[in-house]
Amino acid sequence: MAVPVVDDEYLKQIEKARRDLRALISSKNCAPIMLRLAWHDAGTFDIATKTGGPNGSIRFEEEYTHGANAGLKIAIDLLEPIKTKVPKVTYADLYQLAGIVAVEVTGGPTIEFVPGRRDSSACPKEGRLPDAKKGSQHLRDVFYRMGLTDKDIVALSGGHTLGKAHSERSGFEGAWTDNPLKFDNYYFVELLKEEATGLLKLPTDKVLVEDPTFRHYVELYAKDEEAFFKDYAESHKKLSELGFTPRPVSKASKPDVKTCTVLAQSAVGVAVAAAVVILSYIYEISKK
Repeated sequence: MAVPVVDDEYLKQIEKARRDLRALISSKNCAPIMLRLAWHDAGTFDIATKTGGPNGSIRFEEEYTHGANAGLKIAIDLLEPIKTKVPKVTYADLYQLAGIVAVEVTGGPTIEFVPGRRDSSACPKEGRLPDAKKGSQHLRDVFYRMGLTDKDIVALSGGHTLGKAHSERSGFEGAWTDNPLKFDNYYFVELLKEEATGLLKLPTDKVLVEDPTFRHYVELYAKDEEAFFKDYAESHKKLSELGFTPRPVSKASKPDVKTCTVLAQSAVGVAVAAAVVILSYIYEISKK
């Protein structure tokens, strides 16, 4: 599909969508599933083939019925009324904006959002998303394929501070933290506890403590929430922009050549007037 024209009207609709997303997510307590939707739409990216990524293709049945996407049709349907109100905004942008707003309204960091993603109807084959039953090499294989790093793996895993697993969707049941609607660093604090607390720890959670490189970041984030928030915001932005190159704002919202000429002439006029005032002042001083 065509690249959207990010002009003034597009930006106005983005802000309208942002406001509506805040209201929806706050009233429905649906931040966790909105974050998951954004992640799963973006997380299919393959840096080698430049396929997949945050392009809105998860809205199609072919993709949202993948095993890893079980339950995400709920989020897709919740967002459809907002999409109707902002027809210029692509699904790709809307889904990524929903994930960013989900983090912000639950107390997490502010994440920069750059609009202009193109929608696609090409769904990637199943199997590109992480499998919670596997270990550290699997995590690296999946995230390196996207072009992400070990730090990104751990920082993004901290997003599990929101929400809980459902047995009918993933085969696992329970929450990672005792407040699954608050975005904080407690996920990492919980990971470092050796005693059982009754909170969820998936195989892919446990390897973050067992792998020395991953554990370094777990320990840092457990003791320093600001460091986690900073790194999470950077990693989330990277994930949300995989395969996406931001384009300049439409020329329609920039001054044309005539306008620039008028502005330049005005600037010259101001400079001349200022010079006259200064010379007159110097002349008056010299007379005294």
